[in-house]
Amino acid sequence: MTGQDEAPPAPSGRRSARDERRQPTIHDVARLAKVSIGTVSKALNGNGRLSAETRARVSALARQVGFRPNHLAQSLHRGQSFTVGVISNDNFGRFAMPIMEGLEECLAEQRISVFMCNATDDPALEARHVEQLLAKRVDGLVVTGRRADRRPPLQTPLGGLPILYVFSQTDDPDALCLLPDDRGGAFMATEHLAKLGRRRIAHVTGPERFEAVRLRRDGWRAALKSAGLAATDQSCLAGAWSEAWGREALDRLFAGKRPTPDAIFCGNDQIARGIADALRERGLKAPQDVAIVGFDNWLVIAEATRPLLTTIDMNLKELGREAGRRLMAMIAGEKQSGAHRLPCSLIVRESCGARLKAR
Repeated sequence: MTGQDEAPPAPSGRRSARDERRQPTIHDVARLAKVSIGTVSKALNGNGRLSAETRARVSALARQVGFRPNHLAQSLHRGQSFTVGVISNDNFGRFAMPIMEGLEECLAEQRISVFMCNATDDPALEARHVEQLLAKRVDGLVVTGRRADRRPPLQTPLGGLPILYVFSQTDDPDALCLLPDDRGGAFMATEHLAKLGRRRIAHVTGPERFEAVRLRRDGWRAALKSAGLAATDQSCLAGAWSEAWGREALDRLFAGKRPTPDAIFCGNDQIARGIADALRERGLKAPQDVAIVGFDNWLVIAEATRPLLTTIDMNLKELGREAGRRLMAMIAGEKQSGAHRLPCSLIVRESCGARLKAR
């Protein structure tokens, strides 16, 4: 017998050394099942008119011998690889991972796999990642990052490839950008404090060069105006995204003879935790003396703060799901563009005083 006529591995699972090196083929499965190659293809792809018994028997034999369909060949035949690429510069995954989780959940329903590459703010590395993803014939690209500020458009040699920016944006008017509603979230947090009866609501936030900082400050001011309260320069402090800045900012707010705040809306949860610690050091209580609301709902911070931190959740996982839905529409040929902001949510815990007031 020639090498081509040699029998495939026996269903018993006992394989020779040569068999161990050779990947089973669709021919092997067809020979074992005593059916045609076309029948094997229909059984494994779930199409065609086959009896349930034949489909189950062929599938079981394919699993038994370890047959894996050649997805690359199938993708070339279909003109679609059922894969997408993600380019991120979020080294720690603080924002990218929840987005990735939602994206994968959405795309998995369509059997689409995701390749993720970290560009670490290096344009040359980003270009290499793009080249490698295009070599894999991905059906689309998702660009995300550790902040939602504007960035240069992603450069690709393929003009028609769907590209979507999520928690990231670019000046390209034809680009589709999905972002959290920072202004709306800040309005929600400040309005919540005002409805709890707080009248001197300060705002402590991060560096002003970030768009999110400016939008959250605008939301704070708009909510104060809506509640008939004043927003002064002295009650809005910008600094670093850190607990240390939160402690320093509280010292500034309590310095001098001016009225001290009875509530503080913080630009992120780290700042809020620093403020909570500084209040305790002064012998003050949150929320009885000063109510606190943060931003991000970073559980490792929010659930470790004492008292537990009320905060704004940017719903990053849902942002990822929406990115998946939009990307599938783009792959199907639908035109998508513009900047779209998805709503945030208020997560009420102990630091704002709502539960204390309810009791």
